Amino acid sequence: MSLILNLETATTNCSVSLSKDGKTIAIKEDNDKNYSHAERLHVYIDAVLREAKVTPKEIDAIAISKGPGSYTGLRIGVSAAKGLCFSLGIPLISIPTLEALAHQAKIDDGIIIAMLDARRMEVYSAIFDVNYQQIRETKAQILEETTFSEYLNNGKVYFVGNGVEKTKSIIHNPNAVFIEDKLPSANNMSLLAFNKYKISDFEDVAYFEPYYLKDFVALKPKA
Repeated sequence: MSLILNLETATTNCSVSLSKDGKTIAIKEDNDKNYSHAERLHVYIDAVLREAKVTPKEIDAIAISKGPGSYTGLRIGVSAAKGLCFSLGIPLISIPTLEALAHQAKIDDGIIIAMLDARRMEVYSAIFDVNYQQIRETKAQILEETTFSEYLNNGKVYFVGNGVEKTKSIIHNPNAVFIEDKLPSANNMSLLAFNKYKISDFEDVAYFEPYYLKDFVALKPKA
């Protein structure tokens, strides 16, 4: 039996789940548009453990959503995960954010493009087949009318993630299916983390860093 605590902080959704042998047994999450991770993450961890009646010493591993995503959100999540791993003496598992997000699309044909909103008209995206096998690497790209046309011209393409809103305003193709109101969730990390746990696919806790994809650029606050 394995108990894995999953932390997802790559977007505005602060999400924590506890899974047993790959199945979520408790989850707490909230999509606060103001990025509440610093205030809520540890509160949610405590709530999930209490709900499942599990003590920290019973946890076998910590899984963290590795990115891409919000620079600040990823830093908070990884720092919390590392602290727990060091204090409890348990391994760290990293889950690609877009891979977990892709599992929110259930399809029988075509492909899935998991995407997260980046600055301006840019998105972070990765492409998966119906079995959630990645068929194109994660990229940061500017959205244009012809973006993803090589896939859209060959069959159904299911877009999922918070990059969908601006994508559907630019791409108009009958093969495009937009799955709205979906954000990365710790719930979708459960099975992925368990599969890595079974083969001891762990990170070096001391040296692990989030996958930012792009360098952090500080923006001036709006007046």
